[in-house]
Amino acid sequence: DLTRKNQPNAVQWTDECQKAFIQLKATLMSDPVLRAPDFDKPFLVTTDASERGVGAVLMQEGPDQEFHPVVFLSKKLSERESHWSISEKECYAIVYALEKLHPYVWGRCFHLQTDHAALQWLNTAKGNNKKLIRWSLALQDFDFEIQHISGASNKVADALSRESFPEPTG
Repeated sequence: DLTRKNQPNAVQWTDECQKAFIQLKATLMSDPVLRAPDFDKPFLVTTDASERGVGAVLMQEGPDQEFHPVVFLSKKLSERESHWSISEKECYAIVYALEKLHPYVWGRCFHLQTDHAALQWLNTAKGNNKKLIRWSLALQDFDFEIQHISGASNKVADALSRESFPEPTG
């Protein structure tokens, strides 16, 4: 195992190494490959939040009746944001996603999926949490139908919320 300490510097390329290399190469060349958006088809946005971050994926259904990723999003929460309630984090995941996905979803009807059932109220702006009400009002500019899905069905956004990646610069 080349990743362990105090291993010899010379690499011995075994059959096991070759199999691992072939499997890695096949994995890197296979789905999920990002698809180009088709603005004539509806979009699906899934979001999730964890203790450390938020994640989202923009997808579209392909000719094979499967949903394929168009954009992946991930953001690490700041120290202040990490102390928000889970409802605030889940709502922020939606706000963040739609802000970043604005060029794709603005002016189009799309589906938004979350595994946080409490956000079903999002389009009605009820409650006494001013931050959630403010975000709810901002989201009313978008034309979406919110759907609750199980956490087990939200694997991609869940994984992205747990592992944040640096935002591109420039």
